Amino acid sequence: MNPSDVDVVLVRPARPANVAAACRAMKNMGLGVLRLVAPPSGLRGSEARALAYGAWDILDGAVVHEDLRSSLAASVFVVGTSARISEHAWTPRRLATEAAERAAGGRLSLVFGPEATGLTKDELALCHERVRIPTAPEHSSLNLAQAVLLLGYELFLSAPGLAPPTARSRASAGDIEAALEDLRGALVGIGYLKPENPELVLAELRSLAARAAPTAREVTLLRGLARQIHWAAEQIARQRGTNT
Repeated sequence: MNPSDVDVVLVRPARPANVAAACRAMKNMGLGVLRLVAPPSGLRGSEARALAYGAWDILDGAVVHEDLRSSLAASVFVVGTSARISEHAWTPRRLATEAAERAAGGRLSLVFGPEATGLTKDELALCHERVRIPTAPEHSSLNLAQAVLLLGYELFLSAPGLAPPTARSRASAGDIEAALEDLRGALVGIGYLKPENPELVLAELRSLAARAAPTAREVTLLRGLARQIHWAAEQIARQRGTNT
């Protein structure tokens, strides 16, 4: 889900500080559209602006709505957050996985209720799905900014072009065998392997290579090292022959 297609909707936030901290969490995760339903006064105050450091554009650009229904009018997919245990509740990771498909190119609304009470049943009824953030049972409450940050983080990782790099490209079995063949000659040349039975040690080196999962570039470096060892062994042998 592209962060630019996500609206964060805060319903009846209790304090300006909560809104300001949520703005900063949004900025951290590339979320830029904030909608407020029945916000508190004081959002222009010095405390709020200090807590929203670096995210003043989100705070100043927040759109205020009289009710939740009007704040959701532009969205295709609406997800409400709730601490209530429900077998049908999504995890934040499932949200990140399925939100883009459900939104189908339209906007996603993430709806957060007030910290003390959460969204009402009527407000949750306006949401297509609900998300519950798993926490340790001995202390399950999250503040508003934490909840915004956690959902934003999962969406950020799933966003096109923003996901972590995929697993590196591994070398083929053929490349690894070619490197081991080079090492065979090099290690025999310096006397590390016995010419009559090098396979036992080579089998261990093959197992090591399998666990290391080297890239093609790393195998190339290994082959270069083997060739250099082989060259050095030939030089030493030639020098010994000259001395005798």
